[in-house]
Amino acid sequence: MELAHSLMKTALLIPAAILIFCSPALAHFGMVIPSDNMVMQDDNRTINLKLSFSHPMEMIGMELVKPRVFKVLANGKNQDLLNDLKKTKVMENPAWQTDYKIKRPGVYVFHMEPEPYWEPAEDCFIIHYTKTIVTAFGVDDEWDTKLGLKTEIVPLSKPYGLYAGNLFQGIVKLDGKPVPHAEVEVEFYNKKRVAKAPTDYMVTQTIKADGNGVFSYCAPKSGWWGFAALNTADFKLKQDGQDKDVEIGAVLWVKFEDWLEQ
Repeated sequence: MELAHSLMKTALLIPAAILIFCSPALAHFGMVIPSDNMVMQDDNRTINLKLSFSHPMEMIGMELVKPRVFKVLANGKNQDLLNDLKKTKVMENPAWQTDYKIKRPGVYVFHMEPEPYWEPAEDCFIIHYTKTIVTAFGVDDEWDTKLGLKTEIVPLSKPYGLYAGNLFQGIVKLDGKPVPHAEVEVEFYNKKRVAKAPTDYMVTQTIKADGNGVFSYCAPKSGWWGFAALNTADFKLKQDGQDKDVEIGAVLWVKFEDWLEQ
């Protein structure tokens, strides 16, 4: 009798264990989201930028300590914005924000390098070099400018003025060189909590770049979409006196718009 009861308990626990160990892992995303990515003549010329770290599709936030780097590249000049950051909350977790005034036409590339984030579940550190691109007053070039980050996604499609369903392409670079067959995770910023994935497999979509490091994706819905190309760094960091791997992510946030018919 006791043996049968024990076997029954074991049988009930096995499916739970399978769920725990076989469910797809939640993807992490550094986030730099502006209030507007196409500033026109009649628009508010001051944009708000929020910096955070999260699982954007499931709207699960994590703490983002003050970043190591936050800059904007515009008209050939890099401007340090780190001291302009103020504390805020995104998804109920510590985050950062700033207001930035657009003073002249140009393409503005905002980029963040966070402090390394220790992830016990993966037994590694995470550093996401995150950027987004804002255009102002009709300027339509230099949107593919390379920042020279440790790793970055350089857009091959214009990263604004996109309709949902348009094909977006980018090239994954590591130490300035394309990464053949790089794995790229894609998630929707489910800010209004309107989307619900039918299975865990559809929370994060994963695509692979081709042999030249180029990936392609068609966003099925308007809104902000994050692309994160992940690699293991060529350096390690200490945790409790032991060397640990570092996952470095090249993250790019792109907004897709609704198709509007007259």
